[in-house]
Amino acid sequence: MSLRIQQSGKAERKPAVETNVKEEGRYLYCIVEARERVSLGEIGIEGKEVYTLPYEDICAVVHNCPAQPYRSDDHELVEAWVITHQKVVEAAWGRWGVVLPLSFDTIVKGETADSVEQNLKIWLEQEYQNLKMKMERVRGKAEYGVQVFWDLRLAAQDLTETSPEIKKLDEEIKTKPRGLAYMYRQKLENLIKKGMETKADECFKDFYLRIRKHAHDVHVEKTKNTEPGWQMILNLSCLVHKDKCRELGEELDSINQLKGFSVRFTGPWPPYSFVGSA
Repeated sequence: MSLRIQQSGKAERKPAVETNVKEEGRYLYCIVEARERVSLGEIGIEGKEVYTLPYEDICAVVHNCPAQPYRSDDHELVEAWVITHQKVVEAAWGRWGVVLPLSFDTIVKGETADSVEQNLKIWLEQEYQNLKMKMERVRGKAEYGVQVFWDLRLAAQDLTETSPEIKKLDEEIKTKPRGLAYMYRQKLENLIKKGMETKADECFKDFYLRIRKHAHDVHVEKTKNTEPGWQMILNLSCLVHKDKCRELGEELDSINQLKGFSVRFTGPWPPYSFVGSA
């Protein structure tokens, strides 16, 4: 069976091998805490019926498919598949409360319908204790996204007004001849750049610690490009207990009220980023 769980919390197929197009497959959305085999209706990718396949007190949420990956050169179609995948996971999360999401295009294969379900049950049996441990880790919790941005113009202005070295150099430029003033401006720009890098690092550490105390776990994600004039200095995925969500929101509101800073707070989501690090 070509399935493995990554440390990132996602599941992915092993390197592709030649398969018979007639081979049976089961597309996996997530693992839930349930015992019954039930249908969630035709809510899957391409309108497939989604149902649960139980083992003990856990179930794989699946749909029937050929044992082949979902591939297309149509980016909008692929995006639609991914969105549908997420919606199925969210539907399962809403119904059962505890869910371990798998990544898009995770497929278990078998030569027949009976053999593919047997393969999946074998995997569930082998991973049972690990999956149960992960379920306990995310029980009563949800994932939230936190991004903090700062206004580059205001940050540079504040640095110019508060740094004695930069303030002194800025005043000196006004007394220099045009040619010499140009060299001094380059020096000033370099000082401001280094000062802002230092300030951004200080803000990252401060904000991270303030956010971390309200979360069960935090993953630092890569920062992304944003609109001109702004810079993302913090991008976090946070696993938060339902009783701590309000406290986190209040902390983020206090950061958002700081001059020149803006906070984006998204969620709640199923714990996509945390199921691989139980």
